Amino acid sequence: MSLRNSRPFLAWRAFAAAWRWSPGSACQICATWQRDAVCGTCRQRFRHAGHRCRCCAVSLVGLNEVCGRCILRPPAFDHTLTAFDYAYPWDGLITRFKFSGACELAGPLADLMSDALWTAAEQTGFEPPDVLLPVPLSAARQRARGYNQAWELARRVGPALEVPVQARWVERVLDTPHQTGLPRAERLLNLRGAFAVTAAGRAGLTGRRVAILDDVMTTGATLDALAATVRRAGATAVQSWVLARTVSDDAAP
Repeated sequence: MSLRNSRPFLAWRAFAAAWRWSPGSACQICATWQRDAVCGTCRQRFRHAGHRCRCCAVSLVGLNEVCGRCILRPPAFDHTLTAFDYAYPWDGLITRFKFSGACELAGPLADLMSDALWTAAEQTGFEPPDVLLPVPLSAARQRARGYNQAWELARRVGPALEVPVQARWVERVLDTPHQTGLPRAERLLNLRGAFAVTAAGRAGLTGRRVAILDDVMTTGATLDALAATVRRAGATAVQSWVLARTVSDDAAP
């Protein structure tokens, strides 16, 4: 009999599950040994709370609710919620998760995102969406990376916030070049015609309030293009949910 099938091991596992206990791990930021992947001290210390544009979530100074760019050129989405700024230490964790195959960070990052979105939703009082759509990757990009980071977050955040997740209602039909370092105008040009709604999506999006989830918002071009696509398919309102928002449009991941 293997250790994992032994009676003492099975009893220990049942006890741990019942009490939601885990043997602990080193905090991914400060390396303190504790229960969670990111300790409570680091969550509080690096939460980057502040006043943000209601529309695109960029940090604002003053009492304005919407930034100047969103006033001049309103995006196709109505509202953005973010967990934190794309800055230390979150930028390093997201880079590992997105580009270095560290898919094990999806759970801890999704937990942080869920907590932050719950708080933001309570503060703003807006209505929850009917459905959550992860930003799709092209088939070639997903094969190269091995997973879609937006889906890995969405499939955990959706259930935590009690919002159904649909990964097959939209697809990326153009394998656009990497957006890193490009200004917003070039990003928008790259993304023209990049997204399409599937047959299931056309049936499901009509009259729905939608949230689109991505890992990082830089200029908002990707979310803007996808939001416009789902609006043309009949969505009545579109929110953007992002793990992190860059401090400025030049701080591209």
